[in-house]
Amino acid sequence: MQRFEILTKTQIEKVHQTTLQILEQIGMDIGYPPALEVLKKGGAKVDGQRVFFPSGLVETQIKKAPRRFMLHARNPQNNVIVGGGNTIFAPGYGAPFVTDLETGRRKATLQDFENFAKLTGASINLDVLSGTVVEPTDVPYETRHAQMMYAAIKYSDKCFMGSTMGAEAARDCIEMAALLFGGRDQIESAPAIVSVVGPLTPLKYDARMLGALMEYAAAGQAVLVASLAIAGATGPVTLAGNLALQNAEVLAGIVLIQLIREGTPVIFGGASSNAEMRNGTLSIGSPEMAINAAATAQMARYYKLPARSGGAVCDAKSPDAQASYESMMNLLMSLVCGANFVLHSAGILESFNCMSYEKFIMDDEMCGMLKRVHRAIDVNPDTLAFDVIKAVGPGGHFLDKDHTFDHFRTEFYQPRIADRDDFVTWQANGSPQSMVTANLKVKEILNNYEAPELPADVDQDLQAFIAKLG
Repeated sequence: MQRFEILTKTQIEKVHQTTLQILEQIGMDIGYPPALEVLKKGGAKVDGQRVFFPSGLVETQIKKAPRRFMLHARNPQNNVIVGGGNTIFAPGYGAPFVTDLETGRRKATLQDFENFAKLTGASINLDVLSGTVVEPTDVPYETRHAQMMYAAIKYSDKCFMGSTMGAEAARDCIEMAALLFGGRDQIESAPAIVSVVGPLTPLKYDARMLGALMEYAAAGQAVLVASLAIAGATGPVTLAGNLALQNAEVLAGIVLIQLIREGTPVIFGGASSNAEMRNGTLSIGSPEMAINAAATAQMARYYKLPARSGGAVCDAKSPDAQASYESMMNLLMSLVCGANFVLHSAGILESFNCMSYEKFIMDDEMCGMLKRVHRAIDVNPDTLAFDVIKAVGPGGHFLDKDHTFDHFRTEFYQPRIADRDDFVTWQANGSPQSMVTANLKVKEILNNYEAPELPADVDQDLQAFIAKLG
């Protein structure tokens, strides 16, 4: 499938050169002494907390990260390749609120996290379970990361993400993954965790994110470095300037990772968008978000790194028409621009703040549709169908032909919730609306879900580990 490109080669080079100027002449504030020590030893100029990155250091270190890598699941059939021509979908991440048709908007709980883990596990379209699908506010902060990790392991056998709430939480997640996979040596040779770290835009990293970054890098686990620069607020109002700022912040994180452990897998991530200038809030349902996604994917390819983009993201407050058109715009752009890891692919509302059960199902449907788009058209003598066209001839039909029966199940996408009946049939079925249909599908999945079997000894070890944290 051909990729959509929004920048010319000349524009990419200009963004890159400006990025190097930012890192070398302005620098980054690094608020974590262990990171400062690594960077200074690696060749960066350190002045207090300000770190200046020589261009040669940047260009040398980013070449050490792999172009593609495998992320391992406890069910090997669910391993994923990150990079190349693959596009991986993961649901929403980090929302403190949830909403559904019956109860409305409320604070998220651990039960909600478990439910979304099950919905992800049941999906045939989502590839990776987000680390913090929702933020469970009914669990103590000290053990929250471990409870989420346990739920991710217990209720799904897909790849999962680790906590970035500081070095200690990252160490706990690494230890839990080691218990699951048979030891730290095992996960160091076959990465099992991907985590998301990001700067405090503009041009700062705090101790919490850096602590997590350093722990995961030391353990050889994949790190998704993502910047969210808000054009007009935390970044320049011009999209080119905002892209250069985002680029500098991401490359600084990747340089540190490679200095810690050469060859550590990374994902080049951009989640930048613009401020709604009438009120100063972040807008992620804007065309500028989609433009930045396309530009980010091109910059990642320029550096020969896997690319991350946002997914079915929107500013809408409910799964309405606005949510649908904003989400599909961003999700489709992620696919056609060649993003490899699409975070927030299902469920997100109101600028990352809320997860919707019904929207999760509708977005999952869209991911399935786009996976079909990604397969594109298979052109060979059989699919070109000359013989069957000749047999049917002018004025005939293809409904009863063996060629049709042989191919229609794989050639056409079969929706799970979209209504394709004629009007009379739809009306006879009670005129079902999308929100209601999605709500019923959520209940059906959760009521019938059977979690993949987790070995009893591993389950016991994980629960004992969490008990020690409490």
